[in-house]
Amino acid sequence: MRLDSEPLEAPAQAAKPATPSRTVHGQRSDTRTQAKPALRKPFFRRPKTCPLSGANAPRIDYKDPKLLARFMSETGKILPSKTTAVCAKKQRELAVAIKNARFLGLLPYHER
Repeated sequence: MRLDSEPLEAPAQAAKPATPSRTVHGQRSDTRTQAKPALRKPFFRRPKTCPLSGANAPRIDYKDPKLLARFMSETGKILPSKTTAVCAKKQRELAVAIKNARFLGLLPYHER
C-alpha cells in the first residue's frame, strides 16, 4: 500500500548504447560532441539576361556566321543556354539558324 507522502518511482529505462567514436588522423572523437558547421550566407548571383533579347540586341540570321560562332564551341557544337544565358525562344531560333548556316557551308559541322 502506498501513502501520498511517498515519492513515485520512475520507470526503469534501458541504457542507450554509446555511439561509435571515429578515428581521425590518429585521434578519437565522439560524434555527439562535434560542433556543427555554421551556415554560410549563400553566394549572390546576378540574374543572367539574354544577350539576344532587348532593344539593341542583334537579329539572329543564318547569314551572319560571326554572330552564330559566338554560340558554338571550338569543336563546332551548339552551346547550351545555361552557358550562354540565351532564353529558350532565342535558343531555338539560334539552333535553326546554325543548322541552316551549316547546310549552306557557312559554318563547319565539326572541327578537330
